[in-house]
Amino acid sequence: MELKMIFNFMSGRRSRNRHRRRGTLSDLRVGESAVLSGMQLSAPIAEHLMNLGFIPGLVVKVLRSGPGGDPRVYRVDGTEVAMRRDLSRHIQVEVAGSPAFGD
Repeated sequence: MELKMIFNFMSGRRSRNRHRRRGTLSDLRVGESAVLSGMQLSAPIAEHLMNLGFIPGLVVKVLRSGPGGDPRVYRVDGTEVAMRRDLSRHIQVEVAGSPAFGD
């Protein structure tokens, strides 16, 4: 219950940037950064990741990738975490794009 309240609080703080591409953490390439927007994971796993720094609203960057692309190392809030693709597919992100003409 407590975990859900944290996500509800964070999801209410949406950015006004309309030029964001949504996807999952596994969609990012090495060197790309994105803002964490949510997790579709069981409560114990989501809580563990939040303890490591994966909190919606923070920026995460893909640092490097293992042989064959799995696992990958991500940096979030100064912490480097290795994670397999099957887990990173359940973490939603928003990648900032370039603004449209006139914005």
